[in-house]
Amino acid sequence: MSSTEDEQLASLKDWWQRNGKPLATGVLLAAVVVLGWNAWHKYQGNQSQGASNLYQALLETTLTPTGQPDAGKVAELAGKLKSEYGGSAYAQYAGLFVAKVAVDTGKLADAAAELKTILDKPADATLGEIARQRLARVMAAQNKAEEALKLLEGDADKAFQASREELKGDLLVQLGRSDEAYAAYKNAKAALSDDAAVGSLQLKLDDLAKGDA
Repeated sequence: MSSTEDEQLASLKDWWQRNGKPLATGVLLAAVVVLGWNAWHKYQGNQSQGASNLYQALLETTLTPTGQPDAGKVAELAGKLKSEYGGSAYAQYAGLFVAKVAVDTGKLADAAAELKTILDKPADATLGEIARQRLARVMAAQNKAEEALKLLEGDADKAFQASREELKGDLLVQLGRSDEAYAAYKNAKAALSDDAAVGSLQLKLDDLAKGDA
């Protein structure tokens, strides 16, 4: 072997000594990352399916002769969703369902607590806005219309602008502030598309207009 070949071999050995192990470690790490990514997606899929099944079972609690769900069963399924899939959209939609059942049974404080939990850390913007508007309605039923109005300050996403403005109008009517209520209803109507149903909203506008006549 020539001296040049010896030098190349020595150089290769030196390079491998310095870089071979890190490279091998890097390749192994990459393999672990890929396998972990695939396993995570599979886990996520299983998680989503499990949450979906529980949520479906929760909805099916309304399949009774009276259409009224068993409160105990609702609490059990919702509790399981929250403990196993806490923070997920499914768990929070379950929270909305629990709040509805609480309202139906006159437990407004329980409904408000459920909705506040969702509003504090919503899984997405849609859930946050739904929880916000429902909480405002619950607070109105608790004669806390002023506090409810504060919840609705600021701008809403365009998809929820009309419902939020209409809700503001309802709260302002409750507070006896007719002029402001009329303006809110007008804003709600303006936020609707031309082909959207405005029947009940128009009735509210007409009622206030008659009151001013």
